[in-house]
Amino acid sequence: MKSLFVLTMVAALAAGPVLAGEAVPKVEPVADLPAGAAPLPSHIGGRVLAEGADGGFRRQWPGTYVETRFRGAVALFRVGPGDVSLRVSVDGGAPVALVKPAPGVYRVAGLRPGAHTLRVDTASETQAGPSTFGGFYAPAGVAALPLPVPTRQIEFVGDSHTVGYGNTADQTAFQATCTVSEVWSTTDTSQGIAPRLAGRYGADYQVNAISGRGIVRNYNGFAADTLPEAYPYILFDHAVRYEDPAWHPQVIVIALGTNDFTTPLHAGEKWATRDALHADYEATYVRFVQGLRARNPQAYFLLWATDMAEGEIKAEVAKVAEKLQAAGERRVAFLPMHDIAFTGCHAHPSLVDDAKIAKALGDYMDAHPDVWSGK
Repeated sequence: MKSLFVLTMVAALAAGPVLAGEAVPKVEPVADLPAGAAPLPSHIGGRVLAEGADGGFRRQWPGTYVETRFRGAVALFRVGPGDVSLRVSVDGGAPVALVKPAPGVYRVAGLRPGAHTLRVDTASETQAGPSTFGGFYAPAGVAALPLPVPTRQIEFVGDSHTVGYGNTADQTAFQATCTVSEVWSTTDTSQGIAPRLAGRYGADYQVNAISGRGIVRNYNGFAADTLPEAYPYILFDHAVRYEDPAWHPQVIVIALGTNDFTTPLHAGEKWATRDALHADYEATYVRFVQGLRARNPQAYFLLWATDMAEGEIKAEVAKVAEKLQAAGERRVAFLPMHDIAFTGCHAHPSLVDDAKIAKALGDYMDAHPDVWSGK
């Protein structure tokens, strides 16, 4: 078995438990597609750049997922170049992890004959470069089935908290820090806030988030695109702008400000004072939301923030919500998050924290059913 191919069973996703009596699927590399294999149609969640005619794509934003349905006992998929950690699940069961799988064809077998839904989630964050998925395939004798598309859509915009940075780690186990490799291996967007909240409503979702990025200032002032600067593009290279006429999220959840405010200003940065940083942040955040509103007239905006940085982030996001409302925005709410333990890598939210945040967002949405109405 190839050294880069690691199979481990991990905790069940919010999608549901292993079906009673269903064998755990076996996922293994094979030399090539068998003779007579045909592409299976798929449904993709997240921003992707289509490649080839068989449903393949490149992706770089976190949390991408792809699903197919078929009748039979086996299916295949192709993995292309790019370091990535995938989660492969069947019928909402416990996922199998593929950690940095070698490019090639993989077979999903060990299933009972019948109808199945096969899903591949991206768990890892890949800022350094995109990864490639080559599409699903059915061997001879396996038939494609229609794949229902959810009518509800939720978009998540944010930083490492939305990514799920180091969320499966217990910080105490890593003493003072987490290494780069430990952060990579303990980051699991597929168990983060987005799939938890979207799963509550059977919704499709996008995770448009990058660790370390802010509204106007990145962590500790490092030079790179801020989130609003990266947001318009399919990949981080700015080559192709994102456009999808089928993407009309009824809810847009935004959490940005942690990186703007958790470190002190340094000499040479564009803001001479903290007040100047605040003013730039508020004005830029308001413009960012207004730009999202222009493209998503039906959306309800949920802005949330933790009480890190002695409450500075929370106070600033509250001001943004107030300014939006003063400018006439009616479909926006600010949700402060309290009692977050931050026991993931580098004092990030853990899986328990992710569940708490997702619940708070969902409880607000349940109490305000008009979030889905578009008006």
